[in-house]
Amino acid sequence: MVARRLAVSHNDSTFDVDYDTDDGFEVLKYQLFSLTSVPPDQQKILGRDDQIVSDESDLASISDKLRLVSIDEVEEEIVAEEKEKLENLAMSDEELARLIQAEEEALMMQHFVSRESKEQVEQQIQPYVNKVQMYEDPHRQEMARKTVPVDKLEEKALISLGREGNYKPTKVEQDNAFLLQLLFWFKQSFRWVNSPPCDSCGNDTRSQGMGVANSSETLYGASRVELHRCNSCSNITRFPRYDDPLKLLETRKGRCGEWANCFTLYCRAFGYDSRLILDFTDHVWTECFSPSLGRWMHLDPCEGIYDNPLLYEKGWKKSLNYVFAIAKDGVHDVTKRYTRKWPEVLSRRNIISEPSLAAVLSDITRELRKTLSAEVISALEERDRIEMNVIEQELHRKDDSSVSLPGRLSGDKEWRIARSEFVSDEKNSLSSSSCPVRKCIDDHVTNIYSAFTPVLSKLIEYSPSKKAAAEILEIFRKILVDLKNSPFRTRRISVKSVSSSSGDIFSKMLASFDQLLNALSLKGELGVNGSIDICLASDPVKTSVALPVVFHALDDVIYNIGQCARLDSRSLSWPLLKLNRLCSGLVLASGEELPFGIATCAFDGTRMSKWEEPNGAAGCWIIYQVADNRMVELVAYEFMSANDAPERDPKDWVLEGSENGGSSWHLLDKRTSQMFDKRFQRKAFTVSSPGYLSNAFRFRFLAVQGKNATSRFQIGSIDLFAGSS
Repeated sequence: MVARRLAVSHNDSTFDVDYDTDDGFEVLKYQLFSLTSVPPDQQKILGRDDQIVSDESDLASISDKLRLVSIDEVEEEIVAEEKEKLENLAMSDEELARLIQAEEEALMMQHFVSRESKEQVEQQIQPYVNKVQMYEDPHRQEMARKTVPVDKLEEKALISLGREGNYKPTKVEQDNAFLLQLLFWFKQSFRWVNSPPCDSCGNDTRSQGMGVANSSETLYGASRVELHRCNSCSNITRFPRYDDPLKLLETRKGRCGEWANCFTLYCRAFGYDSRLILDFTDHVWTECFSPSLGRWMHLDPCEGIYDNPLLYEKGWKKSLNYVFAIAKDGVHDVTKRYTRKWPEVLSRRNIISEPSLAAVLSDITRELRKTLSAEVISALEERDRIEMNVIEQELHRKDDSSVSLPGRLSGDKEWRIARSEFVSDEKNSLSSSSCPVRKCIDDHVTNIYSAFTPVLSKLIEYSPSKKAAAEILEIFRKILVDLKNSPFRTRRISVKSVSSSSGDIFSKMLASFDQLLNALSLKGELGVNGSIDICLASDPVKTSVALPVVFHALDDVIYNIGQCARLDSRSLSWPLLKLNRLCSGLVLASGEELPFGIATCAFDGTRMSKWEEPNGAAGCWIIYQVADNRMVELVAYEFMSANDAPERDPKDWVLEGSENGGSSWHLLDKRTSQMFDKRFQRKAFTVSSPGYLSNAFRFRFLAVQGKNATSRFQIGSIDLFAGSS
């Protein structure tokens, strides 16, 4: 650890900041944010002679006096232009000269080794040109839509936006979110085939070469049929490699060819401008044009990964040569989108010279567009021109070293190893060691926790046994389960009477659930025949976001009731009652898993997510800044273990508080040799040194349960509880 004291001037004030170099530059920006209220993305930090400080290396080379400038709205456009220029000029003149020279040498070499095999290029591309035409068939599109749980995916798309605080998304935002849910659903619903199970006994098979397709197989384009012999009964199982996505809607299995073929049909069926991507080094995936991004977006259905075009070169370590985007209205060479090593790639492009390749693709595109109007062709050509400009700009940008891309996930281990596309399971994820400041959208979690107070108070008033109390809460849980299973836009359920003593008590105390229903954006109202109906009170998406939280909270309350010696007024304390939970704060972490293990997942109140730090086993941290920079006394906190991998559970940690937003830290609590006995287990801790008012808190996790078995840290949830104000 190297500690530095920096004097940072902003407007007419100067702030002394204690900066720990081990924490990283993002933490410094976070500290400045809490002192000056200038958000990290609006900070311009200047050193001596107004030198821009943009990372740790800049900071190490300057004096300890800095100046912070807020980027206001008037300057935003200028700053954006400056940023783009800096990014485009990120490499030195010497580096750029070397790249240009390497590209020239590769082009020169290409003239000597290129076989000018136009026919070979056309023969490899043309089957895919024919294939994408099938995606425009209305019957195939209709059959594809019928297999998709549209309502569920729409709900999940809106939930994903709601968890980011966006409850009024535009249609473009909704469409983009639905596309991602379609990708995740497809990843779960389609099956990868290494060797198919035996048709006769279901046991494993091994490859026996190729067979001849029969008439029923050729009907759906299966010109290739693999034969696999059963390891047990010696029966031969056929595996036709169907080309028609209509048949794949039925079989729902295959390898990357079938996956990309079928998924691209789904994208077209839901109106996305899509194209099939053909990689000559043996892979296929999809691109869709994203209006929200204003560009084409990479989607790999086999991996469930999107918008990471360097996945193959950086993650899989592929030596790319030709990558083509094939659409109903054109074929484009998009290899440069998928590489940052263009001279190396160019040296491997020896099938045809670049001018000849451009001519071949131009001819195919012209043929595909011959029936289109001049206006449509002009619009397509303009979009092509913009895309090529963007690709050229991206080609020379420096790679983001903080983002780690995984090796191949699809296919069995031996197959991936044989293709040199395998990395260890510990590293097989999309992660980032440069976590941005994120806001917790979790006020509904706090409201749900608080809303159990009147419910538990009423339970005690009626003096039931612990068993009866649990039964009453189970009745309520079942009502919510039935409500959850109803259409999310029109949720409504009638509360039916339960013929039991617990059911009678539940009916009498139904009004005590009003605050809890309100926290779920629900309400009770009089239904037909005098029944009580529970229905939506406001935005249905708010209910969808909150329901998983209340299910998990109910389970926890029922468990804590069982832990009480007896249920009485003395039971109404923490952790049965979880009052004053902090919410809506800002979070920063040492790293995170993308996109499902980000730092705010630790505060969303559900078991369905977790914060995962890919390199956290040796030590990691997470900082929570209180909303509105309020000063609070932290008196307790809870951890919940994540869904799997107990070796990643926290074992030793330190909790610190800060009264100045992270400029300095005060020890609040320290724990060692902690153990979680099961998954989703909650452990409650009281702060050993209370009474210290803080506006930021930091957990430093020092060790995990199995530090020799994993490089990762994970935690299911973190809840922070303040003292009574």
